[in-house]
Amino acid sequence: MLQHFPEIVLASGNPGKIREFQALLKHDAILPQSQFQVPDVEETGTTFIENAIIKARNAARHSARPALADDSGLVVDALNGAPGVRSARYAGARASDQDNLDKLLHDIRNVPEHQRTARFICVIVLMLHADDPFPLIAQGRWEGEIIDQAKGENGFGYDPVFWLPESGCTSAQLAPEKKNTLSHRGQALQALLQQLSS
Repeated sequence: MLQHFPEIVLASGNPGKIREFQALLKHDAILPQSQFQVPDVEETGTTFIENAIIKARNAARHSARPALADDSGLVVDALNGAPGVRSARYAGARASDQDNLDKLLHDIRNVPEHQRTARFICVIVLMLHADDPFPLIAQGRWEGEIIDQAKGENGFGYDPVFWLPESGCTSAQLAPEKKNTLSHRGQALQALLQQLSS
């Protein structure tokens, strides 16, 4: 299990993501890569798996510790899979969450409500060291729909417009504990823990 590793570097500086990982993995020593002056790396992959591996290898190399990385994003069917791997940069390299949200709502404005199916995808990679030839890879997906107007104060990114028909709310309206049990990241982390335990 992860408790065998005194410290694990998370290849992210996103505070929301760090809190989710610590809560889901019940491991307090998951530390942001900024604590080890890990430089950002260009995400040149065309898939979530490729980008997660790039980020985990970079964090492991510069921190000399095991590294966790995830690559996640929103896939909208009516937009041919966009924003996809470019979810964090959908409105440009320096885009804010609000910028990305505004662009998504603009791009989907003429799509009928029943064609707004979407899903969050998450791929998590654990590398024990930078040259790990067999990194653990786990995936999760969370089905939903895109609505026109942001609702909810929790979460981050596209959460306020990601509608969950079974819950009757957006992912930003869920309590964090509930979101962690349902989300794409929660599913991927559970899959990772199953691999570690086996």
